[in-house]
Amino acid sequence: MAKKVHVKTNDRVYVLSGKDAGKSGKVIAVYPATGRILVEGVNMGTRHVKPRTRTQQGGLINQELPIDASNVMLVCSECKRPSKTGVKFLDNGDKVRFCKSCGEQISVIRPAKK
Repeated sequence: MAKKVHVKTNDRVYVLSGKDAGKSGKVIAVYPATGRILVEGVNMGTRHVKPRTRTQQGGLINQELPIDASNVMLVCSECKRPSKTGVKFLDNGDKVRFCKSCGEQISVIRPAKK
């Protein structure tokens, strides 16, 4: 069963725990089935790659590895600091995410039906 993930692709997040605690980056991918996310420049791992064709080069490649979504906190675009998020419905029926520290709207989750 898929877990509910509080961040979306292209959100800016701050890493709370792990070897990269204190770093921030942009979410590249979200995997709700496992509850993990891929963050740009965080949890870098080395992969050994063999050349598949004559022109392709083999060697060591550094790439991001997934981290648990519970280890990150969304960075508000308005107040520029990590904050908790909430969900509310606007008067026109839109369902939106908002920053709990400054109250600013972050994104629309589901637009109103018309």
